[in-house]
Amino acid sequence: MSAPLKVGLPGFGGRMGQMIGTLICEDSLFEIVAATEAANSDLVGLDISCKLGFPSKGVEISDSPHVLGENSDVIIDFTQPEATMTHLQIALETNTPMVIGTTGLNEAQEKQISNVGKKIPIIYCANTSIGITLLLQQARQIASKLDNSWDIEVLETHHNKKVDAPSGTALALGRALAQGRSVSLSDVRDGVRDGNTGPRKQGNIGFSVLRGGDVAGEHSVIFFGKDERIELVHKANDRVIFARGALKAAQFIATKLNQTELHGYFTMDDVLV
Repeated sequence: MSAPLKVGLPGFGGRMGQMIGTLICEDSLFEIVAATEAANSDLVGLDISCKLGFPSKGVEISDSPHVLGENSDVIIDFTQPEATMTHLQIALETNTPMVIGTTGLNEAQEKQISNVGKKIPIIYCANTSIGITLLLQQARQIASKLDNSWDIEVLETHHNKKVDAPSGTALALGRALAQGRSVSLSDVRDGVRDGNTGPRKQGNIGFSVLRGGDVAGEHSVIFFGKDERIELVHKANDRVIFARGALKAAQFIATKLNQTELHGYFTMDDVLV
């Protein structure tokens, strides 16, 4: 039996941190070797088992992000943009592969991730769900087959605690659709409709956002044609699907460290090949 994959897990006290941590503790293929939280967190100094309800792992939650790169085979990051950039630098300095599922990153931060991906293995995706990965592929393919007479709208719904809009996944869908049409999303994005907006501009990709309750995540892509329409829908019943996908991505990316020709920037598309 091979040794378990050693995981560094920042944001341990967050919802995704808890889900990923629980799945790891239930699976002999993985092991948490470092976990971090903000310096003001009550979790700092506690054994990870105190939060997850498992036998002691001998790993204390730290407020120092540098522990993430000391003994990890991979860092799995679902934190906040600023924290992710700190963890990215640590991954680069320690030559540690990284899975990034953080949302709300700006273009400069995404560019920085891409640049680091030229030096170490990186998977960055707004959604690690297997279903969303397939939705992105289908959206791109369908968009490539339809001309601009077909209007495209992206609709997303999330819980009332989500702070960014549109969601990272909705924007990823927008980029996939734009790629299918061989255009830049920034040139065709229609994200604000309020007041007398005039008629819909042909060729634009529209976004609509709903927030409420505890919805884990729902995304729809709608292609409106003359007398017909196509709808692609994905509904997440539980956020644990993102944690499962993140661990699948971690297994994939950890294998790339010693394959020099495969260092680089990957997505969930690569994981499912």
